[in-house]
Amino acid sequence: MKGFLIGLGIGVGLGVLFAPMSGEETRNNLVDRASDLSDSARDLVDQGKDRVRSGISAIRGQAESAMGSSRSQQATGTEGNV
Repeated sequence: MKGFLIGLGIGVGLGVLFAPMSGEETRNNLVDRASDLSDSARDLVDQGKDRVRSGISAIRGQAESAMGSSRSQQATGTEGNV
């Protein structure tokens, strides 16, 4: 995804530079597109953070469940001896 964003930024920059517009229009267009690209990158970072948080929560829940099960077995004396 990172490569895609880099390629998109380069493509947009080159497209704007070769477009038949005045210097001021080109600068404004570059600023607008850079802002859009920045917003997209920020959204991707936020999505990544959310995925990491949900993964950590899932792992924490599994660990707490395993700890509770282990404690329960120790309290009853059934540690899985076969």
